[in-house]
Amino acid sequence: MKKCKICDSATTAITDTKTQKKYHKCPTCSYIFLDETFYVDEAREKKHYDKHHNSFESTGYVKMFEDLIEEFVLPHKECIKSALDFGCGEDEVLPIVLERNGVACDRYDLFYFPKKVYEGKKYDLILSTEVFEHLQNPLEILKKLLLHVEKNGYILLMSAFHPDNDDEFFKWWYIRDITHIGFFNINTFEYIADKLGLVIVKHNFKNIILFQNREV
Repeated sequence: MKKCKICDSATTAITDTKTQKKYHKCPTCSYIFLDETFYVDEAREKKHYDKHHNSFESTGYVKMFEDLIEEFVLPHKECIKSALDFGCGEDEVLPIVLERNGVACDRYDLFYFPKKVYEGKKYDLILSTEVFEHLQNPLEILKKLLLHVEKNGYILLMSAFHPDNDDEFFKWWYIRDITHIGFFNINTFEYIADKLGLVIVKHNFKNIILFQNREV
């Protein structure tokens, strides 16, 4: 029996009969994670990301970030002057859109911008979009990121909230990505906020959540 990577509770094993992939579902915080035997290696993961074409040529992709910033960042702009995009990807779309809105933004990405520019620094805002579903130990990463968030600063995460129903989960498009290994819903994020002393400022019931750091 696997322990939950978020709350350390005992999980229940569930298996996708179509793919035979095994997942572990937490009854306490609702986190669901793929069994490690189905992880792809780092080389295959990188090859998968190289296929993405998320550049300024993709107007829909750019519009997604413009809408994200308008709804979740600009209402707090008087408090947000510096940001870190954690897992920015190859084309830096979000950092550039932020900078166009007057927010200085550092870049970090395991594969494309591997220099840990955030070391020794703190930010008013750390964003991580379409990243946390790829992480083996998301809670530990979030704890490390919090060390770089100013008091009353913000963390914004984008990761699709899973349906809390096994049949719907196995039909869900999001689990078809071979690099997606961990899945959250609002219950998971509420547990994380309580555990780490964060306040949930806003979420969209779908895939975006904004936390404020009240404990430093």
